[in-house]
Amino acid sequence: MKQEIKSEKRVLECSQAIAEAVRLCRPGVIAAYPITPQTHIVEQLAEFESHGKLNSKYINVESEHSAMSACIGAQAAGVRTFTASNSQGLALMSEMLFIASGLRLPIVMAISNRALSAPINIWNDQSDTIAQRDSGWIQLYCESSQEAFDTTIQAYKIAEKCLLPAMVCVDGFTLSHVWEPVIILKQEEVDSFLPAYNPANKLDIEKPVTFGPIGGPASYIYFKKQQHESMNESVYMIKQVNSEFSKKFSRIYGDGLIETYKLENADTAIVAMGSVCGTIRTVIDELRKKGKKIGMLKIKCFRPFPNEEILKTCKNLKNMAVIDKDISFGNAGVLFTEIKASLKDTDVKMNNFIAGLGGRDITQEDILKIYSKIGQKEEIEWIL
Repeated sequence: MKQEIKSEKRVLECSQAIAEAVRLCRPGVIAAYPITPQTHIVEQLAEFESHGKLNSKYINVESEHSAMSACIGAQAAGVRTFTASNSQGLALMSEMLFIASGLRLPIVMAISNRALSAPINIWNDQSDTIAQRDSGWIQLYCESSQEAFDTTIQAYKIAEKCLLPAMVCVDGFTLSHVWEPVIILKQEEVDSFLPAYNPANKLDIEKPVTFGPIGGPASYIYFKKQQHESMNESVYMIKQVNSEFSKKFSRIYGDGLIETYKLENADTAIVAMGSVCGTIRTVIDELRKKGKKIGMLKIKCFRPFPNEEILKTCKNLKNMAVIDKDISFGNAGVLFTEIKASLKDTDVKMNNFIAGLGGRDITQEDILKIYSKIGQKEEIEWIL
């Protein structure tokens, strides 16, 4: 009789949970350069490799720019890869992010979101990945350690199906260093969900090809059009992989793009990304007990941006508060401007709240303060 494969529940730091997921996805090359607060991820992977729990070439590089360069070379040669970064490291990597996506290489990278200097700040906001929103990477934001574990595994399947690189984003310290119970899948379970990496196109001396040739004025725009179309089409793959994961492992995250909480009969919504969604849920529960018709819209996938899903879900709302852990200087919060564009043909009244920059706590009292201001004149308000 075939023995049943059982998953294992363990209490882990979120960074360790991500490393466990990466190990189970069997990357052939890991390029590592430390930067707080993502370092625990690559440290854990180094421990796996040194103890024989991970059969991977672990490369210590001299910078984040080099880390992505190493992943690009390995992935182009037909090898599944992984790296992690955040903040100034992600900014240093920026040149190579555009090259990775332009070459259509399905690299997966974990980000422990951290504020950008100056002034120097090692704590959380989402300005680092938001600043790279146009680099051609799928961006998936997680609320919990379990979601980070599951999303990492899904990200490999999504990226390899769409031929696009993917970021799995967790709030630095606020989530990356938090210990929570996590169900860790067995290797056999992940192998049955995520096939071995075998790309149709790769660098091969037996069948020579060129990756990234010169694209002149007559041809360059066609490459960019294909990238854009693939990013738009990845919406369907993200949904499909999320659904497949749910059927196999009984865990689901909305439709893979957005997730709602008590929004079915609501007239008001609070919108956010990442770990703050847990705080918002608690406040909504208390407001619901008082008869308030309020719910939450959690944006899980920021790129591709789920315009149609947001419009379908929110078009009949009266009021909306969008919490941004970023700011586009001279305009508004980036999530707010994207949501506003999605709902431009509706009567939803929207307010933008800039909160949590540089790791400042967003408390239940802050959420209640935001709720009290919903529906007032449209303007940016800073939660200080």
